[in-house]
Amino acid sequence: MSVETTDAAQGVAQPADARVSDYVALLKPRVMSLVVFTGFVGLALAPGALHPVLALTAILCIAVGAGASGAINMWYDRDIDGLMQRTMNRPLPAGRMAPGQALGFGVVLAVGSVALMGLAVDFVAAALLALTIAFYVFVYTIWLKRRTTQNIVIGGAAGALPPVIGWAAVTGEVSLASIALFMIIFVWTPPHFWALALYRAGDYAKAGVPMLPVVAGQRETKKQILLYVTLLVPITLAPYAIGLAGALYGAGAAGLGLIFLLAAARVWFDQTDRSARRMFGFSILYLFLLFALMVVDRVPNFSG
Repeated sequence: MSVETTDAAQGVAQPADARVSDYVALLKPRVMSLVVFTGFVGLALAPGALHPVLALTAILCIAVGAGASGAINMWYDRDIDGLMQRTMNRPLPAGRMAPGQALGFGVVLAVGSVALMGLAVDFVAAALLALTIAFYVFVYTIWLKRRTTQNIVIGGAAGALPPVIGWAAVTGEVSLASIALFMIIFVWTPPHFWALALYRAGDYAKAGVPMLPVVAGQRETKKQILLYVTLLVPITLAPYAIGLAGALYGAGAAGLGLIFLLAAARVWFDQTDRSARRMFGFSILYLFLLFALMVVDRVPNFSG
């Protein structure tokens, strides 16, 4: 029989012990997978060499740091998560885990990932990882998310830093090339999340989160999506322009950008949420394919 404690903030009985699956859920594994992949691409594209063990260690630290951010985010947002259909079954609002367990888990992972990155790989990469975690927790989660429609615009910087961390793990520095990778994710993030917010606006309104569709309406959100995607397409060509990637990537980025623009245009004209749902799903594939193309473009048989 499990011992129960009470979360005074919510007045909900919380179990003292949680399952392994609940701890895994705290890490936001679906979000983590994309973060890890973009971090890997930054590491793979960086000039120089890193011992395979150190490279795996760097990727592990990026993954654990992302998971730590997710855990602390779920601890802080447990009140509003319980109000939204999309998040109400997370471990904390569902009553499967005590808040202190989630917070402690997140803090231990955060400190451990930064320490291991600094001691085993590179101090610049460790500093960037610490900045990423701190930015996501304090700037996005605690400060911006519940206060402004620009929450995801500014807060998106945290999700854009992993390739810069991967690059720094190899080179020990931040360069123009790694900033180009950062900018792609940074500008991609708002239309990606606004597409989700369009068909989840009721959830956000119920929880009091000022996402753009809730505050400015659907029409303005659709306009901003179209503007950001239009801005994003030329930014995705920057790796080709600066020589980080070759013609294969350049052609692929242009083609994918055209498809993404068409998806945004469909959202603009669609009076239902069908196109927004499709765009949200495609946006994840779009970013994955862009970064995958950069790696493939470096393979001799493809790049010539």
